[in-house]
Amino acid sequence: METVLNDSQPDEQPPLSPPRGSGALAGVVAVAVALAVTELIVGIIGRGQSVIVSIGNWVIGASPEPLVKWAIRTFGTNDKLVLVLSILATVFMLGALVGIVATRRMTLSVAAFVGTGILGWAFVTTDPVADVPAAAAAVGLGVVAGLAALVVLARRRAAAISDDSRRSFLTAVGVTAAFAGVAGLVGRGLVNGIASASERAEISLPTLPETPVLIPAGAQVEGAVPVITSNADFYLIDTALRPPPINLATWQLTIKGMVDKEVTLTYDDLSALAMTERVITLSCVSNTVGGSLVGTANWLGVPLRDVLDMAGVQDGATQIVGRSVDDFTVGFPTEAAYDGRDALIAIGMNDEPLPVDHGYPARLVVSGLYGYVSATKWLSEIELTTWEGFDAYWIPRNWAKEGPIKTQSRIDSPRPNANVEAGSRRIAGVAWAPNTGIAAVEISIDEGEWQSANLGEPLSDNAWRQWYVDWDAPVGRHSISVRATDNSGYTQTAELKPPQPDGATGHHTIAVNVA
Repeated sequence: METVLNDSQPDEQPPLSPPRGSGALAGVVAVAVALAVTELIVGIIGRGQSVIVSIGNWVIGASPEPLVKWAIRTFGTNDKLVLVLSILATVFMLGALVGIVATRRMTLSVAAFVGTGILGWAFVTTDPVADVPAAAAAVGLGVVAGLAALVVLARRRAAAISDDSRRSFLTAVGVTAAFAGVAGLVGRGLVNGIASASERAEISLPTLPETPVLIPAGAQVEGAVPVITSNADFYLIDTALRPPPINLATWQLTIKGMVDKEVTLTYDDLSALAMTERVITLSCVSNTVGGSLVGTANWLGVPLRDVLDMAGVQDGATQIVGRSVDDFTVGFPTEAAYDGRDALIAIGMNDEPLPVDHGYPARLVVSGLYGYVSATKWLSEIELTTWEGFDAYWIPRNWAKEGPIKTQSRIDSPRPNANVEAGSRRIAGVAWAPNTGIAAVEISIDEGEWQSANLGEPLSDNAWRQWYVDWDAPVGRHSISVRATDNSGYTQTAELKPPQPDGATGHHTIAVNVA
């Protein structure tokens, strides 16, 4: 029997097409390269501003009040992170579109890429801390690098019609994305260096002629937060997405407006003036009842009135306007510099030069006023004007023009909804009325009668005061409320009001479970 062999060849497999979505992927990676190289060049040059940060700063300034309120209400202190992620998502979506267009018409894709770069540079030019020539160089080189990545990846994609060529394309994507990640991280580190962290580390604070501030042993109460808030734990609320870049060699503070003579001080000039230390509690107007946007630090600085006297305040100058290097403004009554309260141009915080995040190299600290009307970080100008002549940043956004800090108190322990054992338990917290001082604190259990709390030693009338009550806790679920009375005789109101327009009111109340 004859065996017949089938020697026919199998049908050849048709070539593969480029992976689905590969055009969009190439565009996203190309945009990532452009952004990373831009960031890297800004850091290497040592001047300028991140494109993403500049876009974010523009969005913050241009956003209508209802949108700002919604963002704060929805995202809280994470609102800036959400904004940055939203901007990045939008930019990468544009990159994906550019990559898709590149699969059909590379010329049109190149034009769109260049146009996007020009738009990014235009946003940078709106940023008051940006160096426009440096930004042009950084964005230009970023666009060139991004286009080079796009062309290479588009060619690899077009050739990705076999298993080997597909792997080659995906490898090219991975290598390019890794380059973008490394370049972006290095650039981010260098840009952070522009904010003068290295310069700050070399600063020696002036030696005080007076005795340094000593914290009384009885000021700290067990169960309350530390009586002096560490720099790392001090709350941060800014309109700026990132601290603006500062060059100490060129930084200066100008006192101008309704003054006898304009005065300009360098950092050396400022630090050579007579310094003082003061323990002062600051609070953000956005702090809710029982919130954490409040802290106490030991500030080193020059009394504001001393610097104003160097310029000579003219009659009729009823408002002091503080302006930061990124053009953020505050405004408060001129009398606040002369009425005896502590008002400083601070250069030190808790025995260190001001941290970059907290206003390096100089900021305003005014006891008794919310930060939105007084606490200018990264201070560059102090202008004397009339009360009617200028509205600072937050005033057109429906916040009150005057912002005295309201008398408030907070329960720190036990925590809300904590589970505690029955028996002797300590209730503790803080109360503050900067510029007035705390006279008494009371608590109420289960809406019962108010009972006096024990007070820690006062630091000063400008700082919060800690308190405690030892409670014989019975089994069950219980509510605890607290209220404070300041040295003027005012006792906190129980009326609950939100922060806007001039600070929240109400009694901090928590519930605990005792078993």
